[in-house]
Amino acid sequence: MHTYAVFLRGINVGGVRIAMKDLAEALSGAGYAHVSTLLASGNVVLDAATGDPTAVKADVEAVLRARFGYEAWVIITTPGRLASIVSSYPFPAVADGVQRHDYVLLAATADAVAGVLAACPEPSPGELVAAGDGVLYWQVPRGSSLETRVAREIGRARHKAVLTTRNLNTLRKVLVRLGA
Repeated sequence: MHTYAVFLRGINVGGVRIAMKDLAEALSGAGYAHVSTLLASGNVVLDAATGDPTAVKADVEAVLRARFGYEAWVIITTPGRLASIVSSYPFPAVADGVQRHDYVLLAATADAVAGVLAACPEPSPGELVAAGDGVLYWQVPRGSSLETRVAREIGRARHKAVLTTRNLNTLRKVLVRLGA
């Protein structure tokens, strides 16, 4: 068996509501083992018979579309790759009294990160972005994560199928669930 972290895009925000219990049941019913969900934002850990993450991605999306009736997009990663993504977060905590969110935008395509960076050559004041291996690292002051230049760009429809955002703390929790 091969273990994967699966990140669903766009659920339990703005219309598509899926209970994590129902999500786990759907994936278990599709033949995945040790299905576990974390938080209500579409974070899943599961075991698959195949070592091909592309096949798992296509299958999970098909299962979600059939069971929940929405245009599902997921990003799949291995425990080792997720550990590397988390450990490579480039922005240190700053002791300046400003609270910040530390995010990672997981990308389904190689050009998704480059597209965001090209559209936002200058982030908003207080906002930091950096490209990683198939991800975009993003640090933004609390309270402005919907209003900055990067926030507005990643909210555009063209990124809907190729990007999903997770808080760095959430990714750390997924790593614990993975046993990594």
